[in-house]
Amino acid sequence: MSEPRPDKLPHGIQNAFLFAAFNALSFQIVLGSPMVLYAKSLGASATVLGIIAGMMPLLVISQIPAANYINRIGYKRFVYAGWGTRVLFIFAIALVPLAGVLLDSGNQLALLIGLLFCFNLSRGISSCAWLPWITGLVPATVRGKYLASDAAVMNSASFVAILLSGFALGAAPHPWQFAALFAFSAVAGAISLGFLKKIPDVPTPENEPEGRGRVPWLDMLRFPPFWKLMRTVVAWSVAYGGMTAFTVAFLKARAGMPEGKVLLVSSVAFLGGLSSLWFVGSRLDRLGSKPVITVSLIVWMAVMAGWMALAGGAVPVELPAVVVLQFLMGLLAALVGMAANRLAMAIIPVMGRNHFFALYSVLGSVTLGLAPIGWGVLIDVVGDRHAQWLGLDWNRYTVFFAAAALAFGVTLVLARRLQEPEAVSMEALLKELLIQSPQKFLLRFWPRN
Repeated sequence: MSEPRPDKLPHGIQNAFLFAAFNALSFQIVLGSPMVLYAKSLGASATVLGIIAGMMPLLVISQIPAANYINRIGYKRFVYAGWGTRVLFIFAIALVPLAGVLLDSGNQLALLIGLLFCFNLSRGISSCAWLPWITGLVPATVRGKYLASDAAVMNSASFVAILLSGFALGAAPHPWQFAALFAFSAVAGAISLGFLKKIPDVPTPENEPEGRGRVPWLDMLRFPPFWKLMRTVVAWSVAYGGMTAFTVAFLKARAGMPEGKVLLVSSVAFLGGLSSLWFVGSRLDRLGSKPVITVSLIVWMAVMAGWMALAGGAVPVELPAVVVLQFLMGLLAALVGMAANRLAMAIIPVMGRNHFFALYSVLGSVTLGLAPIGWGVLIDVVGDRHAQWLGLDWNRYTVFFAAAALAFGVTLVLARRLQEPEAVSMEALLKELLIQSPQKFLLRFWPRN
């Protein structure tokens, strides 16, 4: 395989984008809002919904032992085996809604959680090879461009998946409709494997030990740039964990939206994620990750204030307000995710790359998995209690959004201390996004003599 040009995406990378598209069509159904709504139809409490939402990131902890075997097996074979196994579990999940003739809702819910555990375990094991693979494949100078394009593709496919789910389920879905939707997820996952197999492989580091000795996890964590990134990612995971699940639960339980409408509204978040390509795109490589993360967290706090106003009754729960908040959530989540991944690619050294990325993924993802469970317990503990204060009705969802806003504030403080010498200032980023980019856009349509 020829060496990729440092200013161009490598040959064959289009297969990675096609894999991302079909993978998103699959996992957004089996791990996203449709699964939350199906579990809720079986009588799942907020705590159980938190367990379902947190299971995928929580089981990323399996990357720690799995990282020892990547060099022995190879990046592509490692990912392909895990992704293929999880597709088999999706086909099994598609049968659960049809098991109602044999099992009551409680047993169906238990079976569903068991299959989701196996699905997420196989995903967690295999995903530890993905970031090292992409880091070796994509040149450093265009990683921001790749991540922005990947986010755009994933959000486009996710938008289609949730839109399709909304139309498929309608207002009062029957079990067979959920079964058909999960079967579609399995087929899309199977198609994604074909494109995964076509992504160019890269050799694993030859001089890196295969992992029978002791791995210096604490020394790796204490590496100053990595430590500052990790504490920011962990704080972000606490703040963001469960946000999708509990906004869906709020719209269903408090706002009384039917399932189909909830999914259609939720799909707007992926349009926000798609628009991240316009907001930063290839400019992420030039502007840097730190200012993008910082500005995004400031806007996140404003978004939480908006949800608090809806939950507290200060603003009526009407479609325009919900759509704007969903759009911003999708945009901001995409910006923080791609900026954090790019910064990790930049500061993680080649030696020990597999284990560094495993630690990066595990700490953030385990926190992202525990957070929804904690938020779910908080929501259940508050229960039906409510009080009037500061012009708001403080109920379970008002408390949740307020606590999340506080967590985003803590993350902002930590993000300001990230180490990225080549990053521009936050002021320069705002000037680029709010002044220079709109001017360039308008000049395209300015009449010329």
